[in-house]
Amino acid sequence: MSQASRKHASETPVIPDRLYFKIGDVARICGIETYVLRFWETQFPQLKPNKSGTGQRLYRRRDVELALDIQRLVHKEGYTIPGARHALESGVKRAAAPAQAQPEGAAAEPAPMMLQRSDAMKAALAQTRSELREISQLLADQQPTAKRERARIIKVRPGSDSLFPL
Repeated sequence: MSQASRKHASETPVIPDRLYFKIGDVARICGIETYVLRFWETQFPQLKPNKSGTGQRLYRRRDVELALDIQRLVHKEGYTIPGARHALESGVKRAAAPAQAQPEGAAAEPAPMMLQRSDAMKAALAQTRSELREISQLLADQQPTAKRERARIIKVRPGSDSLFPL
């Protein structure tokens, strides 16, 4: 199997129709190591697999789905462990569910929530950049009152996208 097909397979995990899954199976489905699953068990109270008489972890389908949600939040969306725990407790829905219904050849469209978040970040950055330019202008316009010489503040050109002019 080539790396491209492995990567595509890890983007759309298929959960086999079984009652129980061993830890290695779950790790393979999620594309992570087994020690990560054991760590997540300590961090997420919802992730509690059954144990066999010999102590082997046996995950049910809902545990596998939860592990996939945790993997998506932590590895793909950039949540911290406490942030992912909070998101799961508050009931964040799976963003990958609609993408799985598409045919294999179709390109996945960005989630509307991600576009709104991106637009909001761009607007916040533009607002911050504007405020920093105003502060820079105020500081450049001030006359030093002390006798000692102060460092000169460089004026930022209004059309410049850079906050740090050369």
